[in-house]
Amino acid sequence: MARPIPDVPSDSEFPLQNLPYGVFTRPDEETPRVGTRLGDTVVDLKVLEHAGLFRDTPLGETHVFCKRSLNKFMQTGRTCWDAARARLTALLDGSDARLADDADLRKAALVDCDRVTMQMPVEIGDYTDFYSSKHHAFNVGTMFRGPQNALMPNYTWIPVGYHGRASSVVPSGTPVRRPCGQTRADEAEAPTFGPCRLLDFELEMGFFTGPGNPLGAPLTMDNAADQIFGMVLVNDWSARDIQKWEYVPLGPFLAKNFATTISHWVVPMAALAPFRCAAPEPDHPPLDYLRQSDPPEGCGPGGWAYDIELEVSLQTAEDDPFVISRSNFRHLYWTMQQQLTHHTSSGCNMRAGDLLASGTISGPTPESFGSMLELAWRGTKPIRLPSGAERKFLQDGDTLVMRGWCQGDGYRIGFGECRGTVLAALDA
Repeated sequence: MARPIPDVPSDSEFPLQNLPYGVFTRPDEETPRVGTRLGDTVVDLKVLEHAGLFRDTPLGETHVFCKRSLNKFMQTGRTCWDAARARLTALLDGSDARLADDADLRKAALVDCDRVTMQMPVEIGDYTDFYSSKHHAFNVGTMFRGPQNALMPNYTWIPVGYHGRASSVVPSGTPVRRPCGQTRADEAEAPTFGPCRLLDFELEMGFFTGPGNPLGAPLTMDNAADQIFGMVLVNDWSARDIQKWEYVPLGPFLAKNFATTISHWVVPMAALAPFRCAAPEPDHPPLDYLRQSDPPEGCGPGGWAYDIELEVSLQTAEDDPFVISRSNFRHLYWTMQQQLTHHTSSGCNMRAGDLLASGTISGPTPESFGSMLELAWRGTKPIRLPSGAERKFLQDGDTLVMRGWCQGDGYRIGFGECRGTVLAALDA
């Protein structure tokens, strides 16, 4: 029996154990459709769907893969997600021979990665960004309030977050324009308006929600995990000087709403399940609504963390990509289940395709800090690049690249890259 896909290189981020979901266009057709990726091949799920290969699964005739986004598939829920993944695995490993034995179907469904154009994977209705790294919160608090008052009194009790701007979430590779806004120098009596001078990145990850919950019916710690479809890398670009002037009293606004970059491929939670790990020990027991009633063995009451290695590289006009940060998703104080449960605890209704991001993921050591603000410590310790150049914050023309992966026994689950290049402000 012929295998439908060539063997995947051992160092590929997209082995059979991954099978992420994304949206792409083919060179011969401009209409976006849903696909998965195996090695260097994109599998056109619209073609498989129209061939009837999901008809005898719980998806039936719903036709979720010929859409312009993943939203309709996300709405179907975990039973359908698991069934689709099982069917894809069987088709791609050859145990279900219907793809392996049909040369015309293989030719129609399998496309080289370099021949497709990746698109925004999800139509994002709402976007919330959390502040779930205690290390990051402590670092920032120390800079502005000192180590004795670094954490606000509510930090270890409540998953803090803010509502971001969904319309400016963009896919990897989209250039990011330096924003303009109001800033005020410490010695000045009045603010001025102009280009941001302290442009920063924030190393984050985000998850997309599934079917959602009705208005007024909160999710719980016992059912929140079933609402989490999959994860992406997130760069929450930040204008620190604009943020400093505007954030009191209502928090981030223009300093955050100009761009948020996400990776193209949404890695399903089933692919990440082997990399679940215990979350950091909390400072004190959380309130009851943020605790699971019967957590599985090895899982704390707040839900799972995940061992996801994270890396940030900076590329400049003088320098090839140079790693400036290495961190890990497992450092977060608040878990995804707690974030989602708290978000809906007021009765807020989530919808399929909503994006919830983690906040900056900083670790306990300087090399694991997840922002320029921390890496250069508010500009007092500039980052030195191989060319000898220094960076306190990002300059025009700089390219920031984030990568993330889980390392298994002989395989790696990757997210691809989350890339953005800084363009000059329009009036610069």
